[in-house]
Amino acid sequence: MKRTLPLIATLLLMTATASAQDYGQTATLKIWDNTTAPHSNGITTPETEKEPNRVRNTSEATLYIFPADKAKATGQAVVICPGGGYGMLAMDHEGYEMAKWFAANGITGAVLKYRMPNHHPEVPLEDAVQALRIMAGLEAGATGYTADKVGIVGSSAGGHLAAMASTIGSFKPAFSVLFYPVITAVQGKRHQGSFINLLSEQRTPEQDAAYSLESRVTADTPPAILLLSDDDKTVPPVNSTLYYNALKAHGIEASMHIYPSGGHGWGIRDSFRYKAQWQDAVLDWLHRINE
Repeated sequence: MKRTLPLIATLLLMTATASAQDYGQTATLKIWDNTTAPHSNGITTPETEKEPNRVRNTSEATLYIFPADKAKATGQAVVICPGGGYGMLAMDHEGYEMAKWFAANGITGAVLKYRMPNHHPEVPLEDAVQALRIMAGLEAGATGYTADKVGIVGSSAGGHLAAMASTIGSFKPAFSVLFYPVITAVQGKRHQGSFINLLSEQRTPEQDAAYSLESRVTADTPPAILLLSDDDKTVPPVNSTLYYNALKAHGIEASMHIYPSGGHGWGIRDSFRYKAQWQDAVLDWLHRINE
């Protein structure tokens, strides 16, 4: 059944806020805040940006929309989840710069400024699911920007969020594009900081298992392409291989590209030696699954 937003949330969605950050987007949609969302993350202090494009303390979910080049439009859109260890958001090279590239190649990019979990893992997930529903035209606010096939893109902890939406989300994306994603909470393989911020340092083994997403893949999980570096010392590459293997075990289409070097967090930066290669790989894969 289609979920209807409360009237106040719908009105907020349809109007760009005066204080919305200008990233060059065409539209800015406020999804909800801790008062109007189903759950609160408990953050009451103001959002901060002490470093350019490094946003912390987010308690309001917002979409920044970059429409597809009409001459190249593929009928696809992506909700883009920047990384930041679930403690902040890298809004530039894993966010709006990525969205501009997708848009230039015919794919509408909607950057999601999601609320930090602050030990409430349901909060960023419900932001991502609602963003997917908005871009699919199932909720109000994105008229003229919606698409028939809406995927999700995530980097690092944003990759964990994208994989959460793909595995345990109530409304799943059509596909996922995962850059060096956090996937597992298994000791020795995890990115500890992400799980401290998502769940807490005192989390239980049962919580770790519930948010180790390689164990949450089902036959309903959408196809995925994973892109990472072999020398990533921040998020071990095994995170991606675990997810890839789980997808294949369930017969789900998947592709994985492991580059020899580059470390972690390269996103769409020109300094990444294999930028052209990953861009070709993503566009080719998206074209193929769209046929």
